[in-house]
Amino acid sequence: MRWSRRALIRRRPRCRRHRTGRDGAPHGARPDREEARLAAAEGAAGEKFARLRESLSELKLNTVCVEAQCPNIGECWNGGGGAGGEGDGIATATIMLLGDTCTRGCRFCAVKTSRNPAPPDPTEPENTARAIASWPHVLAVDQINQLCVDYIVLTSVDRDDLPDGGSGHFAETVKAMKRFKPDILVECLTSDFRGDLEAVSTLVRSGLDVFAHNIETVMRLQRIVRDPRARYGQSLSVLKHAKLCKKGMITKSSIMLGLGEKDEEVKEAMADLRAIGVDILTLGQYLQPTPLHLTVKEYVTPEKFSFWKEYGESIGLSYVASGPLVRSSYRAGELFVQNLVRNNMTKHASLDHIFSWRCASAEIHTGTLQQLTWSSSAPKCEVRF
Repeated sequence: MRWSRRALIRRRPRCRRHRTGRDGAPHGARPDREEARLAAAEGAAGEKFARLRESLSELKLNTVCVEAQCPNIGECWNGGGGAGGEGDGIATATIMLLGDTCTRGCRFCAVKTSRNPAPPDPTEPENTARAIASWPHVLAVDQINQLCVDYIVLTSVDRDDLPDGGSGHFAETVKAMKRFKPDILVECLTSDFRGDLEAVSTLVRSGLDVFAHNIETVMRLQRIVRDPRARYGQSLSVLKHAKLCKKGMITKSSIMLGLGEKDEEVKEAMADLRAIGVDILTLGQYLQPTPLHLTVKEYVTPEKFSFWKEYGESIGLSYVASGPLVRSSYRAGELFVQNLVRNNMTKHASLDHIFSWRCASAEIHTGTLQQLTWSSSAPKCEVRF
């Protein structure tokens, strides 16, 4: 069941500056052009959008785009070009696994909550994979005008009621998708699995290409914005473990702006993410979904979002998507990200091939392999005897 209004009020922080409801106008004003984009998103015009919505309905797949009331749904579902459909043609829809009811109550999120959601559907991994594998046929109008489904984002609500937090369910879905469509790129946007690193390992080793987990906000605002069970250090630990668990794993995170954070705090959060090897970061404007959720403290200007993109890439992040309506999965499969993933896969496949060949040669010629060391400064494997 959903949290009652009284329960939500009890869960509000005592700090009056961050209470929910209408507690004063935010700094700045929502730009007119953003109002227009929001209206376009709500209108959800466009042929690609209509076909994708119809297909998702027929296949009975939940999306976080709908459940979380994402304002960017029109652009992503229309292939990056808004209602007109112009753009790179890569439509991104984020499939939500494990039901549509979350066990946590973050104060920014519109997804419904319950302490005891319905148990997972054991057939969901297989059914989801089959459905997604069928998309080129379901969605094709002709050989030219069809939606690209080379990149899929899987996410889920938090499932603290499950022993592994839903990690095994995620992993089975990824494996099934790779079995039906080996070339597909899969990103998983996950919970923190309560800090269970073994659960993280299970998912990372399932064959996914991008591991995403959001820190959501700066360290000071964590307890105000997120559910108390979500912690800043725990999120960093999950991202770090995912990076170390599998060679070449691309990791990703996201930060909302406009909640009262300071510039130095944002820089600190970005530095923390860079220090643990995070490759991709998205930054977007927080928008209050209902009067019961946290209010907006500031509407960040487009110029400031451009600054954060430049700053993030200047400190070593491979890719930063930053803008008022950018969300975690905002155009996740755009060409730059796809190329980043595929180039990374090719690089590490080449390294593995060199490693295997040199090790085999060493064993043939000497019969004994005494020491293997990786050279971090050059893309090759050094074999020493």
